[in-house]
Amino acid sequence: MTKFVKTILDNCIMKNLLKTAREKKGLKTRELAQLLSIDQALISKFESGTRKPTKEQVIKLASELEIDLEILMIAWIKERILYEIRDENLALIAINQVREEIEKGYSVSKKTLSKNLTTLLEEIDSLRSTLNNFRQFDSYRIAQALELEYTFESNRIEGNTMTLRETDLVINEGLTISGKSMREHLEAINHQEAIAYIKQLMAKNSLINERELLSIHNLILRGIHPEDAGRYRKVQVMIKGSSHMPPQPYLIGKEMEDFFIWYDLNKNQLHPIVLAAELHERLVTIHPFIDGNGRTSRLLMNLVLLQHGYIIANIKGDYDNRIAYYSALETAQTKGNKEDFLVFIAQIEKESLERYISIISQ
Repeated sequence: MTKFVKTILDNCIMKNLLKTAREKKGLKTRELAQLLSIDQALISKFESGTRKPTKEQVIKLASELEIDLEILMIAWIKERILYEIRDENLALIAINQVREEIEKGYSVSKKTLSKNLTTLLEEIDSLRSTLNNFRQFDSYRIAQALELEYTFESNRIEGNTMTLRETDLVINEGLTISGKSMREHLEAINHQEAIAYIKQLMAKNSLINERELLSIHNLILRGIHPEDAGRYRKVQVMIKGSSHMPPQPYLIGKEMEDFFIWYDLNKNQLHPIVLAAELHERLVTIHPFIDGNGRTSRLLMNLVLLQHGYIIANIKGDYDNRIAYYSALETAQTKGNKEDFLVFIAQIEKESLERYISIISQ
């Protein structure tokens, strides 16, 4: 090993990141090993730098220790390159070539945004700037009313037959509606609690990870399918009215792992509207749950929007909007063309912003 490589390896940050994060969380090596289902000795070796974790272990470590996956992955990749090549000249040549490929790919991805979508994003950002001038007029009652509408519409998309008024009576008055099923009552209550939860995550600036996603889903299905709430499906499913076939259950773990890796690598690269819409489409395409995929995907999308200073994008559940929504999703899932879906979500956010501004600026 050359002096160049040894110097960098001696100063690598991965082992320091892991140990510092573990101690900050008050975890012993034994406790962290149990969380990762690996031998305790491996944790000590990771922290001493004598053993390198696998890619899967890096992802789990980032999640359990609440380390930004992007930072940890960069440290891991850097060390892998240096250990594998062990030649500074070859390493630099390889790194330069990789950088050129990534930059070329990123420039292409930026160009794929259509003029229509680019214009929409500019209009949305202008509306967000306008909204910021009226933030002092925000009120709890306005937010409560709009969140009630969101719960009503999101459930209506999935077939819930309660009216907006009935949804209000169930959530805010604790009443039961004659002729409506227990499931419909629980869907209203659960969704409203899930909105409160994503607002808590937004306020704490929490990382979007598997734990938080499963917690959102757990709220959605609580009391409806308790055995499936917060758990990935173990059976194959079909999506009613769609030709898209979700992956087999044994592939869900890997698909979701890739989902979170994609998020961590793109969260600072894409426009927040595009990022939110992409997460929604990718999650609902994987369809990782036996039920509640649509509501969970929309909540995750809106968590991203709230984190970036936007407002909840409320997709209406009436026939025309529902058909447009499903059609755009179908095109993305079966033809690989996400343009219609990205534009659809952007348009929904624009309309939501315009309405919100008109309410609080009066």
